[in-house]
Amino acid sequence: MLSLLFCGPVFEEQPSSLIYPEGLTEGKVTLSCQARANPAAAYRWLVNGTAVPLNLDRYSLVAGTLVISSPDPIRDTGSYQCLAINRCGTIISRAANLKFGYLHDFPPDGRSPQTITEGQGTFLACQPPPHYPALSYRWFLNEFPNFIRKDDGRWFVSQVTGNLYLAKAEPNDTANYFCFTTINMEVSTKSTFSKANQLTVVPDANPRKSAPTIKVRFLADTYALAGHTTQLECFAYGKDALMSKVTTGSSLCSKACVISFLMHSCSFYSSSQPEWLQVMTDSEVEISSDLQWSCVAAGKPRPSVRWLRNGQPLSTQDRVEVNGVHLRIINLALEDSGMYQCVAENKHGTIYSTAELRVQVQAPDFRLNPVRKLIPAARGGQVMIDCRPRAAPKPSLFWSRGTELLTNSSRIAVTPDGILWIYNISRADEGKYTCFAENYLGKANSTGHLSVRDATKITLAPSNADINQGENVTLQCHASHDAAMDLTFTWSLNGVLLDLENSAGPYHRVEGKENTGDLLIVRAQLSQAGTYVCTAQTVVDSAAASAKLVVRGPPGPPGGLLVKNVAETSVELRWSRGYDNHSPIGKYVIMGRSPLSSEWRKMRTDPVNIEGNAESARVTGLIPWTDYEFQVIASNILGSGEPSMPSHIVRTLQAAPTVAPSGLGGGGGDRDELIVTWTPMAREYQNGDGFGYILGFRKKDTSSWTEVRVPRVESSRHVYYNSSLAAYTPFEVKIKAYNRKGEGPFSQVAVVHSAEEEPTVGPSSINATALSAFEIQVSWEPVQQLSTNGILRGYEIRYWRQHEREAAADRVRTAGLEPTARVSGLRPSTRYHVAVLAYNSAGTGPPSPRTAVTTRKPPPNRPPGSVSWKAHGSRVTVRWDQVTAMHNESAILGYKVLYKHEDQAALKFLDKTKTSVSLPLPKDNAYIVLEIWSWGEGGDGPAHEIIVSRDSGTGMMVQKDASSTLPCPHAHLLSGLALLISAVVSGL
Repeated sequence: MLSLLFCGPVFEEQPSSLIYPEGLTEGKVTLSCQARANPAAAYRWLVNGTAVPLNLDRYSLVAGTLVISSPDPIRDTGSYQCLAINRCGTIISRAANLKFGYLHDFPPDGRSPQTITEGQGTFLACQPPPHYPALSYRWFLNEFPNFIRKDDGRWFVSQVTGNLYLAKAEPNDTANYFCFTTINMEVSTKSTFSKANQLTVVPDANPRKSAPTIKVRFLADTYALAGHTTQLECFAYGKDALMSKVTTGSSLCSKACVISFLMHSCSFYSSSQPEWLQVMTDSEVEISSDLQWSCVAAGKPRPSVRWLRNGQPLSTQDRVEVNGVHLRIINLALEDSGMYQCVAENKHGTIYSTAELRVQVQAPDFRLNPVRKLIPAARGGQVMIDCRPRAAPKPSLFWSRGTELLTNSSRIAVTPDGILWIYNISRADEGKYTCFAENYLGKANSTGHLSVRDATKITLAPSNADINQGENVTLQCHASHDAAMDLTFTWSLNGVLLDLENSAGPYHRVEGKENTGDLLIVRAQLSQAGTYVCTAQTVVDSAAASAKLVVRGPPGPPGGLLVKNVAETSVELRWSRGYDNHSPIGKYVIMGRSPLSSEWRKMRTDPVNIEGNAESARVTGLIPWTDYEFQVIASNILGSGEPSMPSHIVRTLQAAPTVAPSGLGGGGGDRDELIVTWTPMAREYQNGDGFGYILGFRKKDTSSWTEVRVPRVESSRHVYYNSSLAAYTPFEVKIKAYNRKGEGPFSQVAVVHSAEEEPTVGPSSINATALSAFEIQVSWEPVQQLSTNGILRGYEIRYWRQHEREAAADRVRTAGLEPTARVSGLRPSTRYHVAVLAYNSAGTGPPSPRTAVTTRKPPPNRPPGSVSWKAHGSRVTVRWDQVTAMHNESAILGYKVLYKHEDQAALKFLDKTKTSVSLPLPKDNAYIVLEIWSWGEGGDGPAHEIIVSRDSGTGMMVQKDASSTLPCPHAHLLSGLALLISAVVSGL
């Protein structure tokens, strides 16, 4: 490790290349440079390899940062490098290029106008002015900032030339177009635009297609830097051309542009700047020894490597050998100390690696690494004593015990690097041991004391054990040791140290007497079988003993599962035996699954029971032309093991269908049609490809069958057309399936009728009666049921107002053959025409004779007024004013009172002369709800709602909105209960 007192410079911040705006003379350029060093570094700067004259006023240093005032393109353009210097050496930074950017104005000359025909393609040249660096291009039309949208696929702006390309010109593209250029620099941004490019698009009198012109360009070099995005332009202009742009990143690739069936392909190779794979590190090496450093970098093209010492190039000479990525210095001298850099570079970049070399010269010194003062060792064991003084060059080392010089013997060994080994230690070996070190600069020694202790021994070794999976077992381990030392126990399984501190784990220490280290294994698993080693250890020595644990459990998964001899409904499986886990395999079970069911299920096999010594079986009862995968599970007396890996998916062979389609029926349709329907066959019943249906049909009570093929598996109906087919003719039909392998069985015969005819007669004796202002009742003499042309389904009632056309009539259909029906939702005081028609599946028959009816006047739209009530003990009396009908309203026939309490309700009808009612109050303190409304020939009017409590003797009245009036008074129940709850909450 290098001394902490002094260290060479290491860059923390290095200068970066900069583009500065030309003409900005009052500004400043700042090139950063900062290094960490002790003592602090001094700084110098180079431009194009020559020292920067820091004594001039134009240059100043702030710490290590160079500041250039009033930058000038002629004097200051160049490559700058920073040097950081202290007593340990010099390092040089990466090169930073200072360049000056500029963008001149477009020439003032006007541009030639262009005229093209609609549908053609063209381009407008930008012809940018002189500039540096590269520009970004946009175009606007007629006035700034009306820029062309990037999402318009007919336009494309080349970022190489700035040209604007247009495909399929349209008349509204006629405009003045301006090329807008922008240059971006770190300090500022500048833009300018061209003179107008006038484009006129004229209509095409002779439209025809023309092949587009295709252009392909790279934005830069054909090499793309890895990790960067290189843009490849691919565009076309002309009729029916599309614009596109392809971008790609690193790696060898090829992109193709396909436009209007034309292909233009282009390829390029990725490249990358250097990147370090191996670098040198700071080194402290003794004098007269050798040093070798390597710097390896990756990049495309392959980087070259050069070496620097204290900022100066290093080449092969005298003791220095430079061989590409390798640097070797032999017989190091003090003057070789310094700062070294290796530089890797290719045309895409340069990278630096820096390290400090210190050549050491020192007399032996034990102060930082003395011999251990107390060296414990176990009797009968061995001990190693280190001797590692700091010294340069390497010293001579030897050992003594007291005044006795130690040499190699049967019990004592001194290695060339000064390590002392003592074997088969006894009490007589206790004492002081001294290491002596000497080189030409001086000598030193260091002494330690060897203390001999009692050896550690296993007194109770663990015993082999045999258990079943899930059981607990304790492995015992006791030991004796020197009483002056601490003893610890560790356990390992098959050489891997066990974690005994995890309370949630399977391994636990057994708390017991001193010098015991028993191990408890909880709910042992198969993976916990193996060799357990108990180690009793002190800081001096250790002792170990082992035992084997056998865990019996269900078998492991079978291996090598293969599927052979695939047939229509069976396959053969072969496998190899897995581990029996110390309990013989009793039997195998085969599981399978298919797309019809994602769950694994037990398969039928031959033999039915597969013995434990078997390694093959046949799976039966499979569905033809179906994908299957299989697993094999072994079991023994301890249970079933893990399944094998699934087999590869196999498809059973095809076979002819074995079942007939279901759901055979039909009927209906248009005149002269026989429609037969069925349920399409599910995938598991198709048994093969080329699937379809064979439909047989014949007129009932005839002998000859007609068969047709319906080839699509998803088909569910067939329409047979015959212009001579009588309506509602009974047919016998049957169906079967077929596929590439043959035909299946026919289904049971079903009877299906051909299409019905509309009824030929209409109802008679039509009568319509007004029930209220909103509802009428219609009755008629029913049509006689005729089975020769179809089955009567019901009746259709058509009604329309007097001044409307019958074609606009509203319709209501009955769902049965009842000769009466109600029609609601009508307008009050309105005359309606009514007709009734019979219908079946073919349509409606002729209408009945028309009749007319006028709905009644509407009921009064006012509820009873001046409602009052009074409670007397267990009853309440409610009074109200009579409702008087207007001339355009129906007469009042009476009043209705709805009494509601909890889930009970009672309705009272009162004569129109009655304007009061007495009702019971509940015995408890609950509320009751009363509703009062008038009724008459036109229906029910709006209601008053009253909430009354026996307790308070008061009530609350709510007037129902006339628009909510319904024919059924019970429709007010929900709203009344809601008000009741509200009143209860208010009372609380």
